[in-house]
Amino acid sequence: MRTCIPSLGSDQFDGDNPSEARQQSSFFNWFTFCLSIGSVAGLILVVWLEDTRGWGIGFGLSALLILVGLLVSAAGLPLYRNRVPQRQRPNQSPADSSSILSTASQVFVVAFKNRKLELPEKMEETQQNNSLKFLDKACVKTNTGGEGDGPWSVCSAAKVEETKIVLRMLPLVFSSTVAHVSSSLLIAFTVQQGATTNTKLGKVHVYPAMLFIVPSIFQTLMLVAYDRLLMPLLRRRTGYTGGITQLQRVAMGFLAASVAPAVAAVVERKRKGTVAAGGHISLFWLAPQFFLIGVEDTTAFVGLLEFFTAEAPDGMKSIGVAFFWCHAGCHAEMASLLGTLLVRLVNRVTHSSSAPGWLEGKDLNSSHLDLFYWVVTAVSFLGWLNYLYWAKRYKYRQDRRISTKSPDEDGYMP
Repeated sequence: MRTCIPSLGSDQFDGDNPSEARQQSSFFNWFTFCLSIGSVAGLILVVWLEDTRGWGIGFGLSALLILVGLLVSAAGLPLYRNRVPQRQRPNQSPADSSSILSTASQVFVVAFKNRKLELPEKMEETQQNNSLKFLDKACVKTNTGGEGDGPWSVCSAAKVEETKIVLRMLPLVFSSTVAHVSSSLLIAFTVQQGATTNTKLGKVHVYPAMLFIVPSIFQTLMLVAYDRLLMPLLRRRTGYTGGITQLQRVAMGFLAASVAPAVAAVVERKRKGTVAAGGHISLFWLAPQFFLIGVEDTTAFVGLLEFFTAEAPDGMKSIGVAFFWCHAGCHAEMASLLGTLLVRLVNRVTHSSSAPGWLEGKDLNSSHLDLFYWVVTAVSFLGWLNYLYWAKRYKYRQDRRISTKSPDEDGYMP
């Protein structure tokens, strides 16, 4: 359900209507808000039930909640704006309405066949953008009639444009993965740091693993503040439906992800100093770095979800959402892999005959996690700059600015 709801929800709004365009941008904020609420409920309620009542009760409640969510979604079927999943356009043959994978293959094959041909001047003037111009040669018609007009001999301009959109998205997918490396490393090491701190809050013992709740709680609060306060203010200043562009919002998240390991390095330095003096810092000294991870989720997660959904053509909304969830799933695995390689590289470089590597100590107190965090900061910052390069080069399909205000914004006082 989670993979289908973004595209279904996006279809409920008309992007050409200024009022509905604003509501569409808010939809992604509240969709993520609900995901965060579910995450917090799972980490608190379901885990508590499994510990006190048994795994069967926890799994049973989870299954019941999924069933309730399915029934509530199904109850709204008569009210939804249902768009037929059909890529065939008016005056277009059925053979020209293939899947995006077939479309991309046809465009590349035909463009390669026509690589030595010159693009007609009239066709150059009608192209929507000047990027990836070599693919425009797939529109050149070399034969007339018969099999020469098939999809593997000439492609429509719409097919070429759809292929270009997918190709322009790919650098953003890969650059986002690199920029996310710091988050996976922080999550892994922060729990280990928490085990060496004072985990008592008054008479309550707080487990280090419960710190995972902190990003979700911060995320829910920040999403409400962003949607109800910051976004209307930015919208009035910039004219964008979301206050800022989707890629600018993602950039803010990756900047927070770059600052987080720097904060973690300072906190780790303090933790080691306190331990050397015979004391222990509070577990909640680790909350700021998790807060910054929450900022990343509030901005980068929602921004990428809205970006991939909004930028995909009408017949490719599912492809855009698939890009996002592929990114969300793969970037966690790839970021973990890159993080592991970074740990091994740092240990190999810093290892000597007289001293182990920075992270090869018998425990955190004998390691140099604070220095490693500075390396992660540098890598994350470079990943952020790489993302900015590709984001700046990206050309949006349409202008995201609006020219009118909704009635509720006219009386809004920031």
